[in-house]
Amino acid sequence: MTEKQKMLAGELYLASDPELAAESLRAAQLLQRYSQTIAGDRQSRTAILQELLGRVGESPQIVPPFHCDYGIHISIGDRFYMNYGGVILDCNQVQIGDDVLCGPYVQIYAASHPVDPAVRRTGLELALPVTIGSNVWIGGGAIICPGVTIGDNTTIGAGSVVTKNIPSNVVAAGNPCRVLRSV
Repeated sequence: MTEKQKMLAGELYLASDPELAAESLRAAQLLQRYSQTIAGDRQSRTAILQELLGRVGESPQIVPPFHCDYGIHISIGDRFYMNYGGVILDCNQVQIGDDVLCGPYVQIYAASHPVDPAVRRTGLELALPVTIGSNVWIGGGAIICPGVTIGDNTTIGAGSVVTKNIPSNVVAAGNPCRVLRSV
C-alpha cells in the first residue's frame, strides 16, 4: 500500500511521503489564493473551492482564513457555511451534509497521532474519517475529533469537544460533548 492508501485506510502512515507532501503543497497554494480573494467575490471563491475540495455542493460560503491539509478528502453539501478561522484536517475523508453551519474557529480533525510515545517518535500518524449529517449547526470554537459522526438536525454547542458519535435530532454540548436534549 502507498502511504496515502494507508492514511485513508486508517492505518499508520508517513505524512512526509512525497505524494502526500505534493498534495499538501497544492492545497496550501490554493488556500493562499482563496485567502487573497476579495470579500463578496463568491464566483472566484467557489471556483477555488471546486478545485481544492473533493466535492462542493451549491452555494458554499467559507470565510477566510480557512485551513485544511489536502482539501481533496473534504466533501461539503449544499449551502455549507463556515465562519472565520475554520480548520478541517482532512487526512481521511470528511463528509459534510447539506445546510451545515459552522461558527467561527470550528475545527474538524480527521488527523490523529499514536498514543504510544515510541510509535509517535517514528513520525507515523493516523487518520479516521469524520461524518457530519445535514442541517447541523456547530457552535464557535467547537472541536470535532477523528472518527466522529454527527447525525442530522443536531446542534453542537460552542466550545464543545466532540470525542464520540452524536445522534440525530439532539442538542449536545460540553467537554466532552454529551447530549443535553432532543430536538
